[in-house]
Amino acid sequence: MGLDRRPGAIIGENECQIEVGGGVVLEARLASPTAPAGALVLCHPHPLYGGDMDNPVIVRAAEVCAEANLATLRFNFRGVGASGGRHGGGREEQDDVRAALGVLARVTGPGPLGILGYSFGAWMAALVGGRDRTVGGLALIAPPLGLYDFGGLAGLEPRPLLLATGSRDPYCPLDAFQALVARLPWASARVIEGADHFFFGRLHPLGEAVRAFAEQFRDARA
Repeated sequence: MGLDRRPGAIIGENECQIEVGGGVVLEARLASPTAPAGALVLCHPHPLYGGDMDNPVIVRAAEVCAEANLATLRFNFRGVGASGGRHGGGREEQDDVRAALGVLARVTGPGPLGILGYSFGAWMAALVGGRDRTVGGLALIAPPLGLYDFGGLAGLEPRPLLLATGSRDPYCPLDAFQALVARLPWASARVIEGADHFFFGRLHPLGEAVRAFAEQFRDARA
């Protein structure tokens, strides 16, 4: 991992690199307060459809987490922006997330570690976080339940978990969303009224849902 203290796009952020292996290096932005109360990796939407770490949902999540005294690491998946490698269909991208978790753990030290993912990023968060007991919290925003299998969450042990979607999201049918919530009764579930998959005009209520999760995650081990 190489950490380059150059200014990022959000106040308090610095650009850095994540070495995944196989010669793949990802561009990333790290925001870490002096004494973070926890840390979250932020995973962006689908790489082949314009998703990157500057997506408005991801940026808003980073801002809200900073206000909750959490460190964040947002990054571009392989093949996106200045990140090396090529899109791996969701397999190699899991390695990207694991590498990001490792970097964040080394930089921030002891404390809760979690993943927040939006759309495709929510799938990656579920696949990695659902299998890794060291991941102490998950936030899945607009999980595309109509496109990908999230069945691995069925055995997830209780931990801070946000499930959020828009009431008009065609990629996350409400019946499938409600079925997932029913299997995870301890999760915090939010349906943002009037929001589509992109949360146009609905970033504020989504941000408040993320804020509640961030505070729960922060306080879980206090």
